[in-house]
Amino acid sequence: MFEEFGFETLTAPQAVVWFALALGLAFGALAQITRFCLRRSLVGEDRKQAAGIWLTALAVAVLGTQAAVAQGWIGFGDHRFMAANLPVLAVVVGGLLFGAGMVLTRGCISRLTVLSASGNLRALTVVVIFAITAHAALKGILSPLRTTLGSVTLPLDSAALPGNPLIWTAVIAAAALLYALRSGNRPGMLLLAALIGVLVPLGWVGTGFLLYDDFDPIAMESLAFTSPMTDALFFTVASTAIPAGFGTGLIGGVLLGALAAALLSRGFQWQSFSSPSETGRYLAGGALMGFGGVLAGGCTVGAGLSGIPTLSIAAILAVASMAVGALATNRALGAVPAARAHPAE
Repeated sequence: MFEEFGFETLTAPQAVVWFALALGLAFGALAQITRFCLRRSLVGEDRKQAAGIWLTALAVAVLGTQAAVAQGWIGFGDHRFMAANLPVLAVVVGGLLFGAGMVLTRGCISRLTVLSASGNLRALTVVVIFAITAHAALKGILSPLRTTLGSVTLPLDSAALPGNPLIWTAVIAAAALLYALRSGNRPGMLLLAALIGVLVPLGWVGTGFLLYDDFDPIAMESLAFTSPMTDALFFTVASTAIPAGFGTGLIGGVLLGALAAALLSRGFQWQSFSSPSETGRYLAGGALMGFGGVLAGGCTVGAGLSGIPTLSIAAILAVASMAVGALATNRALGAVPAARAHPAE
């Protein structure tokens, strides 16, 4: 499909960087305005409104993604979400660790990336620790532990939800929208959340159909933060040796989009740690999210907002495990007083 556009100066791998940059710019700006975050939906003081935002985006992402599948533009048969042998132990353990980490850091990695662009040095520190730990789990010192946990698998007759995908699409979207409409959010805020949801099928279709090139193939990807964050880290420290890819463009776009939205709304404000104990808590949370995100196959955006629309059992299990980990950690910490310490997050 890519060659039909007649690009003469860009290859598909080069074009996808610009595409990811545009996708990231939109997500960064919209997430900054809506304060998009699954953690807030689970344990935040305004969790009902936050859940309405998240579920609106999910509903639109599911509808758009499955519509693209029905049109024959994309398919997930060969995608990692659809592996016949489910690495159940890695997914569950990873989800639990990620959920615990996002409570310790008061934000999932997508939210913290957005906050980093608005002057939050706590969030920026976590993002760096997350990227280093995730890279260590993928290619470094933590990779043997990752492969050991990943070796425990559960064979599946189908890696996707059984039955008619259109029925599952309708059920998920209807339930999400019904909750969202009763969440107390203003219509304008729900519309912005819906635009976040549109970015998911746009990402899948853009990389899997519009920019697909038989002679220079690229991976089919959409919004995510775990793998893209490791790509961005690697490119940052070795840009003369490796080219930029989808992940580099996406993370760069998110930072620029969030920065622009923060500056325009006068929401940019320098913030830092208040004590050594708080610093330690955030560092631990970042490491847990980095390792957990790799084990689970993605973060709350990669496995959640982008993964659930594929109807993948692995993605749904990962997000469910994240929710359990977050709720259990929040209960163990008695986190209500801590939540009041930094209301901007």
